[in-house]
This record gives sequence, structure tokens and C-alpha cells, in this order.
Amino acid sequence: MAKKPTEDRVRRRVVAAVARGLRDLRIELAVLNHRVGSRVQLKDLDFDCLDVVARQGPLTPSALAGRVGVHAATMTGILDRLEAGGWISRTRAEDDRRAVLVETTPESQRELYGLFDGMNTRLEEICARYSDVELETIVDFLQATVEAGQASADELA
Repeated sequence: MAKKPTEDRVRRRVVAAVARGLRDLRIELAVLNHRVGSRVQLKDLDFDCLDVVARQGPLTPSALAGRVGVHAATMTGILDRLEAGGWISRTRAEDDRRAVLVETTPESQRELYGLFDGMNTRLEEICARYSDVELETIVDFLQATVEAGQASADELA
């Protein structure tokens, strides 16, 4: 059975509202991350790299550069700043002594987690409004959106 024109319009409006919501969310999270980064004297890109390492590390510098879309020489400068600030450590890989791995330091992670306490508390309050099934749907949507973003970024690389 075909949808009625009114249903199509409603659907387009809802999909547009989702897209606007994601854009609004991206802006608010960028502002939050910028303010947290400013508190600990991290540039936005440095902070992004630190977050990727914390969540996906340990990583090689080249893997990190590829993930955040910067040139290897730029990554060297970022890692030098992060290491000088005590945010990361660089160690030799056990299976290849020539390879370097980047990982966060536990102290730096504790400091950052503390700065996100307000957001984490609010996020828990928001999640409490939804059932487990609804949260699973939200997780599915977010994962699919992340994959779409990664694919789109890869196309532009």
C-alpha cells in the first residue's frame, strides 16, 4: 500500500528534524569539547586525537593520523605537545621494535573524566527516560550514523 502524500510530508519533516538535531548536537558537543580543551590547555585537534587514542588505542601515529585526517608531520607536532603535557606516552611495540604506539596516561584520563561529569550526569538522566528497547534503537541509529560519517569522510580523503 502506497503512502499518502500527507504521510510523505510528515516523514520528510521528521527526517529533516533528525538531521537538524544531529547538526545541533555536533555543534553543542564541539563547544563542550572546546571548553573542556581550553580548561586543560589543549587545542581542539589535540583534544580530538587524545579522545581517539583513549577510545581506540593504543595506536600507531600513522593510524591516528589517518583516523583524524591529518598529515604525518602534523601528527608528530600534535603528539609532541600531548606527550610534553603528560597526556600520552609513546612506547615501542613489542612485536616490532621499530613501531611506536601511542596511549593515554591514566592520570590524564581521570582529569578529563572529571571535566565531563556534568555532561555524563545529564546523559544518564536523559537515558533514564527511555526503555531498554528504545535505547537499543538509539544505539543502532547512532552506530549507523557514525558509519555513514566515516564513509563520507573516507570519500573526501
